[in-house]
Amino acid sequence: MRLDQLMADHQYARKDIKQLLARRQILVDHLPAQKLSQNIDPGLQQIQIGERIIQEPRHHYYMLHKPIGAVTAKRDAHHPTVIDLVDPQQEYPDLYPLGRLDRDTSGLLLITDNGPLGFQLLHPQYHVEKVYEVEVNGPLYAAHIEQFQNGISFTDGPICKPASLTILESTPSYSKAQVRISEGKYHQVKKMFLAIGVKVMTLKRLSFGPFTLDPQLAPGESRPLNEVELTWVKDFLEKTR
Repeated sequence: MRLDQLMADHQYARKDIKQLLARRQILVDHLPAQKLSQNIDPGLQQIQIGERIIQEPRHHYYMLHKPIGAVTAKRDAHHPTVIDLVDPQQEYPDLYPLGRLDRDTSGLLLITDNGPLGFQLLHPQYHVEKVYEVEVNGPLYAAHIEQFQNGISFTDGPICKPASLTILESTPSYSKAQVRISEGKYHQVKKMFLAIGVKVMTLKRLSFGPFTLDPQLAPGESRPLNEVELTWVKDFLEKTR
């Protein structure tokens, strides 16, 4: 939620909001707010306006082990969506996925109803790293590690930022690896491997920033973020003041 929206919801007039900001009388976790567009969660953070403390239930945050076949969307006429898996009764209508995974990609996906958070987590300036497990239909060599470190170049676009490739297994017809990237171009991981001459057969996201896929979650299962993971959300909100 944006700070100005929270204040409007609590009956503060626009001109009063601007004056309170200018006077440094709006505190977020004891620090003066810098801008009214700041993303906050009054359930995770202490919001103080003058002498008044604003308390509200926090936003909802979930970790999903996305299965192959589910669509990263709120609604779809032909396929189950990740929202169907997390909230089949649609109790929280504002839930949406943070980023996207292709229908044939599985693994970690975060779901929330904190509106601006997805844009912030995915914005290139924050360099949120993502780790994927990849299976391809050909060999991987040490030279490919260097290519990834130097940045893979696509024929239809700019060069990728440096990435980390860890080869776990390599044979002439099958290889398994982990790749760590800090950006999210369209079909980026698949295109990176095509650029070195192999095709991705399976793709699974293992981590997103500090969040790691819970090994206890089977494909299609989800759970609310735990208290440690919620502190990471709070830390990120503070970094983007």
